[in-house]
Amino acid sequence: MTIAKAAVLAALRERGQHGRAEFVDRELPDCIDLKRHGGLLAMLRLDPAELSEDPPS
Repeated sequence: MTIAKAAVLAALRERGQHGRAEFVDRELPDCIDLKRHGGLLAMLRLDPAELSEDPPS
């Protein structure tokens, strides 16, 4: 499963975490693979289910 980087950036900026958003923007690809980067999203306290554009299965 992948998540659009734009969704992660929007969530971080909405929280006022602009520095973290800049880091994510620099370091991660446009489509974030949860298997590869899930730990980072957990560290940022972002729920992939809330950011996903895919319908729940």
